[in-house]
Amino acid sequence: MDYGYLASEDKIRRAYEDGDFKNLPGYGKPLVLEDLSSIPQELRMAYKMLKNGGYNPEEHKLKSEIKTIEDLMAVSQDDHQKSIFQKQLNEKTIRLNSLVKKRQISNSSAFKDYGNKVYNKFK
Repeated sequence: MDYGYLASEDKIRRAYEDGDFKNLPGYGKPLVLEDLSSIPQELRMAYKMLKNGGYNPEEHKLKSEIKTIEDLMAVSQDDHQKSIFQKQLNEKTIRLNSLVKKRQISNSSAFKDYGNKVYNKFK
């Protein structure tokens, strides 16, 4: 074991003995563990980082589906099929907007511009 590990463990032990951790939120309560069994072991850390950063896989999926429907509408020549696509597009857009609203994202134009730039980088 290296010195850094021993020093940090000693500091943590002393802080615990001094009662420094008693005022922390959730002290004495069981941890809420997230079920990550459906995510491969090598991707779990990346998943957690994305999730903690506000990334939502359902949002990403909805954005992909919306793009696909828009592409299909652009090439479709059947008016009945276009109306079906439009209904699907409306449903998915409403669902996406509700997910975004749940996260309470700022409505500033600067945030939207930055968000679009980041989103386009990951396409």
